[in-house]
Amino acid sequence: RVGRAWAVAAVIDQDGEPVRVGTGVESAGAARRTVRLEGETVPPGRLADLQRQVWLTPAQDRLFLEGAGDRRRFFDRLVFAAEPAHAAHASAYEKSQRERMRLLTDGPADPTWLTALEARLAEAGALMASARARTLQALQEEIDGRGDRPFPGARMTLTGDWERMAAEGAELAQIEDRLARALAGARDRDAAAGRALTGPHRGDLAVIHAEKDRPAAECSTGEQKALILNLVLAQAARLSRAESAPNPILLLDEVAAHLDRRRRAALFDEIEALGLQAFLTGTDEHLFEDLTDRAQGVRVDGQALAILDGA
Repeated sequence: RVGRAWAVAAVIDQDGEPVRVGTGVESAGAARRTVRLEGETVPPGRLADLQRQVWLTPAQDRLFLEGAGDRRRFFDRLVFAAEPAHAAHASAYEKSQRERMRLLTDGPADPTWLTALEARLAEAGALMASARARTLQALQEEIDGRGDRPFPGARMTLTGDWERMAAEGAELAQIEDRLARALAGARDRDAAAGRALTGPHRGDLAVIHAEKDRPAAECSTGEQKALILNLVLAQAARLSRAESAPNPILLLDEVAAHLDRRRRAALFDEIEALGLQAFLTGTDEHLFEDLTDRAQGVRVDGQALAILDGA
C-alpha cells in the first residue's frame, strides 16, 4: 500500500517451523516501527524470540567521543541481544523513574507512593546492572581469547556503582536494597536538580586500547572504528555459539570503507568462520572483491535489486 514500507521474511522458530515475520512503518516518516508475526501486530521485542541482531553503522563511529548516554544505549543493545528480558527491565525502570520525578518536581511528593516507585526502580535497576555486568564479562572473555588478530583488543569497564557491585559478585537483593535506600536518600537533591542523579542510568562504558594502554577517546579515528568493530565481532561470535540466541544476524553498514586491504580480508574471513548470516553494505563495489565466490552481491539501483556478476 502507498505510504507503507515493509520487509517480510520467513524465520525458523525453535521448533524448526517457518514463521512469517514482517517489520516496517505504517506511513512515511513514522517514528515507530511495527512488527508482525503471522500477520498479527506484536511488541518489537518479540523479534528476539526468533532471531538476534548485531549491527554497526556509521552513526556509531563517534561512540567514544559522544556522551555517556550514547554508550549506554549501544551497550544495552548488546545486552538485549543475549538477554531479551533486559529491554523490559529497562522500560520498567524508565517508566518508574519518570513517575518518581513527576512526583518530586510537580507534587504531591507522597512518601508512601515514592517508596513504592523506588522499590520498582530498585528491582528493575538491579536486574539491569546484573545483566550489564554479565554481558561485559562475556564480551571481555571473548575479546581476550581471540588471540593475535588484525583488530585491536580492548579492556572494558562499566563505571556505574550498581554495575560495579554486580561485577564484584553482589546478589540481586543486595543491589536492590542499596539502590532503594540511595533513591530514598536522594529525593531532595533530585527534586532540586530536576533529574535523578542516582541509578544505573548514570553509568558509562569505558574502553581502553589494550595494546597502547590508552583510552579509546584518545585514539585515532581509525583505531576507534577498529575497536568498535572488534567489540561487535566479539558479540557476534558469542551469539553464534549460544543456543539461547536463535538465528543471529550480523549487519555491517559501510564498515569495509574504513579498513585497509589486509583488515578487510581478515574481516571477511572472520565473518565466514562465524557461520552466521551477515549483511554488509557499501557504496564502492571493489571493497567487496575479496568476497567473490563466497557471498551473494546485490546492487540497489533505484527501486530494483540486481545480482552482481561473479557474486
